[in-house]
Amino acid sequence: MSLWCNKWKKKKQPVAVNDNQRRRRYQSVRQPTAGHSSRPSLLIMGEWPPGRNAARETFGDEFSKLHVDTQLSTSHAIPLKNVDPVVTPIYHTSTRIMAKTSSTAVVEIRRRKNVEVIINELEGGAASLLYNSGLAALSAVFLEFLGSRTHMIALCPLYSGTYSFLTETMERFGVEITFINIEEEPDVIDALENSIRDATRIIFFETIGNPSMAVPDIAGTLKFAKKYKILSLVDATFSSPYNIQPIKLGADIVMHSCSKYIGGHTDTIGGVLTTATKTNWERLKKQQLTTGSALSPFDAALLARGLKTLALRVEKISNNALAVAKFLEGHKKVVRVIYPGLESHPGHRFAKATMKKFSGMIAFDVGDADDAIKLIENLRLIVHAVSLGGTESLIEHPLSISHGPQLMRGEIRVPHVAPGLLRFSVGVEDAKDIIADLDRALAQI
Repeated sequence: MSLWCNKWKKKKQPVAVNDNQRRRRYQSVRQPTAGHSSRPSLLIMGEWPPGRNAARETFGDEFSKLHVDTQLSTSHAIPLKNVDPVVTPIYHTSTRIMAKTSSTAVVEIRRRKNVEVIINELEGGAASLLYNSGLAALSAVFLEFLGSRTHMIALCPLYSGTYSFLTETMERFGVEITFINIEEEPDVIDALENSIRDATRIIFFETIGNPSMAVPDIAGTLKFAKKYKILSLVDATFSSPYNIQPIKLGADIVMHSCSKYIGGHTDTIGGVLTTATKTNWERLKKQQLTTGSALSPFDAALLARGLKTLALRVEKISNNALAVAKFLEGHKKVVRVIYPGLESHPGHRFAKATMKKFSGMIAFDVGDADDAIKLIENLRLIVHAVSLGGTESLIEHPLSISHGPQLMRGEIRVPHVAPGLLRFSVGVEDAKDIIADLDRALAQI
């Protein structure tokens, strides 16, 4: 122990450095290395290129042939060659040492690039942008592409926070919004045809609706938007980027709340946008620079960790959810089960045509609010909490929490939530244990 202490007590002697040595060090930082452009990373404002994937450059054309698990594991952004962080990684630093002083230039900060590169590889887009929450990401698109006297169409159901932002903020700015209830419309495409206007700028929908798990005609809606040259914005949070990549189906912009399946450990908050074109990415990037909505370095590091196991977690969760949904569908005390993987789901054919698996979100109705709350109180393994997509199974009563009057304010223009509906996020526990916990609680109502 004393040797260890003495080792760390020794003070490092300063090394004398003359002016010539300083000059050589300074020049070596600025000189490009072999295989890299001579263009410095001090970029003029407005030039913000997306990150480049080191794994894609290593493997070349073979990268596209790798399994998605391997792509996620090997992808990372190429680091800067000519700037050094003031503090060592995770990069808990708000500034960096620059090789050159310039009042008209800024250094590109890449603390989020690593995660953006990985997500973009998975999504198949032009580039991705990380935000400090999912709603921050969605609101960035609404604010950038909508304005006074423009119009958008939103397919419902949808997240209460999104609904409140649209009705309380965007409409206040003069944006007109048409909500289409996909649970009531026999043909969503016909409803879209009847709703578009010359001023329509965005068609927005969730791949799996919150909280009722309704699934729209995903491919048909994207095709419709493309036909009329309307921007398509997709919230694919409930599906996860492992199960669906809407850009590959024709979407213009895809959003994920990273707090859910991407993070996967219920310990971070974030959002991400992936764009099909670099032009839209550049518009959103310039906006992000002025709104301060970017993700913190520490949260980005947590997302990078979560992405390493995304495939493993979502595969297990999706398998568990299908088994649990089948159990619930056969239980006499359950009025209705809504899970995209069940053939009884009205949108099953749309989910089957576009998703690898059906994710881990289940909605089921036990009849009334009292029984729903009583069931929750009798659970042991499944946790009563909001959010979703983590390793643990979570359950909530939407009418009391996520879609209650405190979040769904004013005139409600989206589908009302059934009083006995429960929103269930299935975790990675053994499916038999999850089912046993539900069976025991259902016996008490």
